[in-house]
Parts: sequence; C-alpha cells; structure tokens
Amino acid sequence: MIAGIAKEIGSNERRVAVTPESAKQIKAAGWDVILETGAGKGSFFEDRAYEEAGASLVSSAAELWSRSDVVLKIQPPLPNRALNAHEAELIREGAALICMLRPLSNIDAVKILARRRITSFSMDMMPRTTRAQRMDALSSMSTIAGYKAVLIASDTLPKILPMLVTAAGTIAPSRVLIVGAGVAGLQAIATARRLGAVVEAYDVRPAVKEEVESLGAKFVGPQLSEREAQDEQGYAKAISPEAQRQGMEMLQQRVAQADVVITTARVPGLKAPRLIPADSVARMKPGSVIVDLAADMGGNCELTQPGETVIRHDVTIHGPVRLASTVPVHASQMYSRNVTAFLLHLTRQGSLHLDWTDDITSGTCVTRDGEIVNAATRQRVEDAATATA
Repeated sequence: MIAGIAKEIGSNERRVAVTPESAKQIKAAGWDVILETGAGKGSFFEDRAYEEAGASLVSSAAELWSRSDVVLKIQPPLPNRALNAHEAELIREGAALICMLRPLSNIDAVKILARRRITSFSMDMMPRTTRAQRMDALSSMSTIAGYKAVLIASDTLPKILPMLVTAAGTIAPSRVLIVGAGVAGLQAIATARRLGAVVEAYDVRPAVKEEVESLGAKFVGPQLSEREAQDEQGYAKAISPEAQRQGMEMLQQRVAQADVVITTARVPGLKAPRLIPADSVARMKPGSVIVDLAADMGGNCELTQPGETVIRHDVTIHGPVRLASTVPVHASQMYSRNVTAFLLHLTRQGSLHLDWTDDITSGTCVTRDGEIVNAATRQRVEDAATATA
C-alpha cells in the first residue's frame, strides 16, 4: 500500500502534510511512502530528508495522485490549473483521501469524491475525545493562529502592550479583548498576557470561564447554561435572540474600551457570526486594531475584508486567511503528527483497516462506497440541489 504526500497548491500555502520525521513512522508501519517533488520546500523540509526517511520522489502531481492508495494533504482538493483538472478527479478511483476537507464549505469537491468512490476523511471533523487528542489538527492549527494573531496586533498597534515604569513616567498597559475562548482564543490570551497586556475574553459558553481565568484574563459573557451555549462537541452554537441581544450589548461596550480586539468566533458549517458591526468600529479609539480570525468564513467584524488589511475609522482591521501557513515549520510539524497518528489509527499490517464502529473512523468519514455518509454534509448537498431546482 502506498501513502502519497501531495504538494499543496492553495494560494500562499507553505505547509506540508507530512514531515520527514513522520514519513519515517509511516514507513515503519508498513506503508510505501511517495512524495511529490518539492512538497516540503515551503516548510524548509528538503526532498533529500524525505529520501533519507525512506520515501520515494515522484515528479508530477498526476503521478502522485494516481499511484497513491491514500493521499495525505492539508487543504481540500482544489482545481489544479497546471493540469487543467480538479485534484479530486486526479486521485485513483477507490482510493482514500485524508485532509482538512471542510465538507460543509466544499460540497463540489465532496460530490466528485463520492462519484469516484473515494473514501475521504476530514481532519477538521475529529471528535473532541481523549482518544482523538493526538489527531486533533483543528486545535493544532488554531493554536498557531491564536499566537500569530497577537503578534500581528502588537506589530500594528501604535502602543506597546506591557505596562512600563520609566524615568519618563509610567506607561499604562494596552487592553486586549479576545472574542471566542476556543483553542485559538485561549492561545491568544496566553500570548497577550505573556506580552504584558490586560486581557479580557468574551464567550457565550460558561464552561470556558475557568480556563480563561486560569490564564490571567477576565471572563466576559452573557448568563447562559451550557446546554444553551454549546453543542455536544463543545463548540459554540447559535443562541436565542434575547441572549444574542444581551451578549451583543455587553460585547460592544468592551470593544469600545479595547486597544486590540482578536475575534475567533466560528460555528462549524455556518457563516461566522457577525459580532462587531461597523458602528462599533467607529466608536473604537483611533489607532486600535482588530484581527479577525474568522475572516475566511465571512468575518466576525462587518468591515473585515478576507485576506486583506484595511483601515476604517482610524482602526486597522486584519482579515488573515490560512494564518497557520505563515508559521510553516511548526504548523507542518503539528499537523504532520496529527495526520500520522490518524493514519496509523486506521492501519493494520501496512494497509487500511477501517472499523466503522469506531467513533474516530466513522466520525471523520465524509464519503465512502459512492455515498456521502456524513449526515450534515449530505443535508447541505441536498439543500443546495433543492435551491438550484
């Protein structure tokens, strides 16, 4: 059985799905490993290192995809302009694909995978269980994004973050507001605190209050029960209109007081909740900074432009996309360990052994045997077909 490490073709994508260290582990588990030439270059992993780990090089994407029994990558399948074909069409029929598929947002690719009888697994659908922690790529990438967001903000802010007592007088610390205390938000809190800022964190989930306070930040949020505020996986979910109104009033007061706002709020499969309207930006202090980590899903701020940095009302608004890719060495190492742990979870004696009673295997599977087996994705495809009709 052959495991193929595909070269990422997404815009500004510098990560690689598998590092040489992990390639060696996969080889030791009984797989033959092939690598598309130059796949690790953006992350500073040279082809030679993969060869030393036991991998073989292939010169073209077409060969990599057609030869592999399982393709390992980060981004979902994309149109390959050089080959004038969609990556989902390149993979050998009946093979397997493991990546951050994000199926609810990539239904065209999902439909191709189902039609071609590809068994696809989405790393961003990993169950939030103790058994799956080593495979949780979404948390790994969110950790890097939360860290980098604070660095972007501190570099842009026309102030320093910590309090300083100097001969020229005392400089007050900057105030940082983190919106959304998931993995990215918690890492942003920790980073901002290490840099000396006064940090507050807003979230609708009362369960995260203890984590926020343990990192030295003040928790801010509406009074809701856990059942009202989060789903079974621990992600925030849509709340009632009245709770939304109360929460928004509280949030806008905090936004106006902050020097830096970092937003991380996302609801899986849905457009990012709009939490900072334009009039709230207008009330912020001149020189303030917003870093919107939900930019790729439409943004938490009304004025966010995905992939761009804009200035509105003297406030700098960053809309970074694929922020983890700006730290490609460690992002690749973390994702590689996650995807390798998952592949080895599926492996028995050098080949795929798929136990559909296992919650990790079944919970991450999107397509198999020519069908879309993930219920939410299947419903999204059916809804799209109905809307078109």
